[in-house]
This record gives sequence, structure tokens and C-alpha cells, in this order.
Amino acid sequence: MPSLPATLPVHGDGAADEALQMSHRLIQVGIALSSETDLGRLLELIVAQAKELTHCDGGSIFIREGEELRFFVVSRNEDLRDLRMPLSPSSIAGYVVLTGESLNLADVYDLSPDLPYAFNRQVDQQTGYRTRSLLTVPMRDPSGQVMGALQLLNRLQPQRPTRLDPSQVAEWSQPFSALEASVAESLASQAAVAYQNVQLREELKSAHFETIFCLSLAAEYRDQDTSLHLKRMSNYSRIIAKHLGLSSREQELIFYASPMHDVGKIGIPDAILLKPGRFTPEERLIMNRHPEIGYEILSKSDSELMKKSATIALTHHEKFDGSGYPRGLKGEQIPLEGRIVALADVFDALASRRPYKEAWDLTDIFRLVQESTGTHFDPQVVAAFDRGRSEILEIYHRYQEHS
Repeated sequence: MPSLPATLPVHGDGAADEALQMSHRLIQVGIALSSETDLGRLLELIVAQAKELTHCDGGSIFIREGEELRFFVVSRNEDLRDLRMPLSPSSIAGYVVLTGESLNLADVYDLSPDLPYAFNRQVDQQTGYRTRSLLTVPMRDPSGQVMGALQLLNRLQPQRPTRLDPSQVAEWSQPFSALEASVAESLASQAAVAYQNVQLREELKSAHFETIFCLSLAAEYRDQDTSLHLKRMSNYSRIIAKHLGLSSREQELIFYASPMHDVGKIGIPDAILLKPGRFTPEERLIMNRHPEIGYEILSKSDSELMKKSATIALTHHEKFDGSGYPRGLKGEQIPLEGRIVALADVFDALASRRPYKEAWDLTDIFRLVQESTGTHFDPQVVAAFDRGRSEILEIYHRYQEHS
């Protein structure tokens, strides 16, 4: 974990104590950053901790993406987040990213015109804010590559009023100290490592999901369903989970697990699975075994995701009144994820055109869902489905089949 540089300026016991306190605080911050797994929250945490450590008024993060800088976080003005700008040494952030040199500027409105970089006053003019002191430090990965910059503005004087409006901030601004610049550099290095770790985790998660999706699709293709069915119903499931108030982690697990709901169909003979007409009672018994086959396939793993997938595979054909299969579970005997996917799957099946049927009208489907509340579907799940209806419809229109 990065620590404060050995060359920290120390001028007496007070300064030494302050540097030691900063070192301890940076260790705590590093632990906090390494435990954050959500990219958006990580960026917010980096800026929040940087502001606290350097006593400044605002901050932002620039991430290099090819020949652009992505302006990710602005703590002072929410309207300015996630902008993009060309990567150029003429801007302060661009200069820092391209040269790897930190810039600690006492007053950005008083820069020499001979410098290779300049301060862009446009944002200040748009917002009525006045930037004075500005500290911009490179975010270096472990190999030394600069992947972005952390920018902090207006180091505030200790004796300032508790609340300042944007027009007053510059009046109470002072230059960042050399110690604060060193602290920001160390924090930026920690932030770069944490950012890369979260990105890698997201890439691995995406690759994992794509593998699961392709395996799920193998079973769906045998039943004449499509990849868009899996995308729609997994998104529907996540939307319902969100409107039920489940945690972000639980929503994500259901999103990734739900495409495997019918993987057990891989064990059903083609003569039954692909039969165009009605099943005989014996064929129906065989077809109704696919949830248990899916459970047997998926439950061998200790992975939390696979366990969730196994539960969904086993229970997504259960009905709230106990008339479903394979076990005739009733009400809350059915795991919540099974109740969620039951509705998401039925909705998409009815709304989709297949060789053996036309798509239902959406109005008729919504009516059927209401009529089946308390029998086929859990009333709480239906209520969450209704609360998310606009999001459901957006997914429905986004992932449509094209003939």
C-alpha cells in the first residue's frame, strides 16, 4: 500500500506529529478504498477523503481514456460530472497526466502566460464559483504509468465561517502546503490502485456473466428462445428486485443468476422439448423435471452466484397458491428470487413472438398479471413490478427481436 514519501517536509515536532498523523490516516483511507467494489462510490470516496485530508473546498478526478480525459467527479457542481475533454498539455489536468508532474498553484487567475498550461475559467464563469488555489496530482498505477489526475481546489483557511456560498470561497482560500501536496500524491497513488482493482473486478464479472449467458443460451436455443429473451428477463428480474428494496448486491446476484433459470432443459429429450403440439400426461411429467435437472447441474458449486442460480432454476415454476411445480411450494415457502423470476419469465414469454404463437398485447399481459396476483404471483412482487413498469417497458423496447 502506498505511504507518504520519505521526503515529507518536517520543520519541528509539530510538523513531524502532523506528518505522522497524516501517515496513519492514509493507511486507514487505503483500507477503505481497497474494500470498495462499486466504481461510482469509489470515485466519490476518493474525492471525499482528499477533501478531508487537505481541508479543501472541492475536488474532481480525471481518468485517461485514450486521447481523452474523462471528468468523473465534481464535488461542487453535480451538473458537471462525467464530461470529456481532449488530452492536451495546454490544460492543467492534461499537463499533469502527460508529464506526471504535480502542480500546486496558489492562484490560477495569476498564472504566467509563458507557462505551457492555462486555467480554463469557463466553469467558474458558468457557476459563479471562483477557483483560487489548485492542486493537481497524477494518479499512478503500480507500474508508474499515469492513468489520470486528482484535482483539488481552494484550500480553506482554518478560521473560515462554517458555511460559505460559492462567491465567498476564494476569499477564504489559501495555497496548499507542501505536506498537503505530498498527502494528495500518496492518496492519488492509492486511488489509482483501487480504481484499477475495481475495473478488473468489473471486467472479470462481465466475462463471468458472458460465460454463464452463453451456457444458458445453449439450453434456450433448443427451446427456440433467443438471447434477447435472457437479456430482457434478467433485466426485468433486477428491476423487480430493486423495487422490492433489495440491496444492490442482491439485485446484481439475481440479474446474473436469472439467465440460468431454464438450464435444466438441456436434459429434456428433443422429441418432447421441441414438440409443437400439446404434451401427453407422461410427456408433461418429463418436461416438468427441468427445474430439478437445472438444480442438480447448478447446485454442485460453492459459488454464491451458482447457488442463487440453482435456487432460481428449481423454483421459478412454483406458484404462490401452491399449484406450481416441481414441489408445490406455497407463498413464502418459495424463495423470493424464485417468485421474482417467475413473473419476469412469464411476462417476457407472453410478450414475445415465437414460431408457435404470436406475442400478446402488453395491455392484456398487464391485466393477466393483476388477475394472477395471489394465485400465480406474489402480490408484493407484482406491486414492485408495477412500480418499475416504466423501466420494464424501456427494457422491452430496447431488446426487441428483429425479423
